[in-house]
Amino acid sequence: MSGALPPNEPVTTVKCVVWDLDNTLWKGTLLEGDDVTVDDRVHETIVGLDSRGILQAVASKNDHGPAWERLEDLGIAQYFVLARIGWGPKSASVREIADELKFAHHTIAFVDDQPAERAEVAFHLPQVRCYPAESAPGLLSLPEFTPATVTADSRRRREMYQANARRQAEQESFDGPSQEFLRSLDLAMDIRRATADDLSRMEELTLRTSQMNATGVHYSDADLRALLDDARHEVLAVTMSDRFGSHGAVGVALVETGAAVWHLKLLATSCRVVSYGAGATVLNWLIGEAATAGTHLVADFRPTERNRIMEVAYRFTGFTDELCACLAELPPPRDGRTQRLHITPAPKPAPCTIRLTTVPLTTT
Repeated sequence: MSGALPPNEPVTTVKCVVWDLDNTLWKGTLLEGDDVTVDDRVHETIVGLDSRGILQAVASKNDHGPAWERLEDLGIAQYFVLARIGWGPKSASVREIADELKFAHHTIAFVDDQPAERAEVAFHLPQVRCYPAESAPGLLSLPEFTPATVTADSRRRREMYQANARRQAEQESFDGPSQEFLRSLDLAMDIRRATADDLSRMEELTLRTSQMNATGVHYSDADLRALLDDARHEVLAVTMSDRFGSHGAVGVALVETGAAVWHLKLLATSCRVVSYGAGATVLNWLIGEAATAGTHLVADFRPTERNRIMEVAYRFTGFTDELCACLAELPPPRDGRTQRLHITPAPKPAPCTIRLTTVPLTTT
């Protein structure tokens, strides 16, 4: 296997498995006229990965029409959110899949029976984890394919991505301004206080979200549970839906409230809702709540290789590096990389493309 993390690094759960077809996902070679079949153990792996919320895709050198038709005949086509079936390099196909899903390369696994194909992917995409076909029946026993928790949203992840593909297809055919398309979706966001039942998904968001995580800090179930019991903290769960269905839980915000300043310790939102302005919507609502409470608002931001878009969201909503006396109310950051962004809140208008349902926040 290539693309493995160093032994001293924590295990990163795979987000997507990319399958080759011939002599990997199925037995035989389709173009040679073989009556290809799927081994029972491979079928169990496909179903098992899906139930754990790990997405699956196809990268195969084949003619697309017959190959996809065979997947449908075998009753497994629905398990694959993307298929790159053609005659280009496998590395290009894997890269396209990662880009479309907005997944970091180290969260992608590639399974292929041909050492040369695995080597080609490993050369061009060294962070992608490559596995030989004979390892497929045992993937479910490996730690990188075993999420710490499996939530209700995890089990529906494939369906939510497939619904998102239908949204994107409709957007591409929509003839009009992007704002009008967003209004046509009938987007709804609910921001509420998290309950104990939400914590597994909240933890998952802090682990899985990289582009839209303001600090990159992982909060465990125990960490979040302790904050739920702390009257000074608000643990907020964000869910979204539209006319295509539920997006599930798409965000978590951790706020410590006080008389003079509120401290936004974490904001993480799913990459799936970036284009809808979910992060900015949550920030604007928090700014409005702080304005109502008459407090300043300070947000932690810790730059990573992938979360530049979150910094843009903070800056766009008015956060700056200005020094303010209110910063003395907060303990210093835990590390030298965490920045403190400040805003003196003012009321914000309601979003024009999202129906918002919220709870009022109060200081302690």
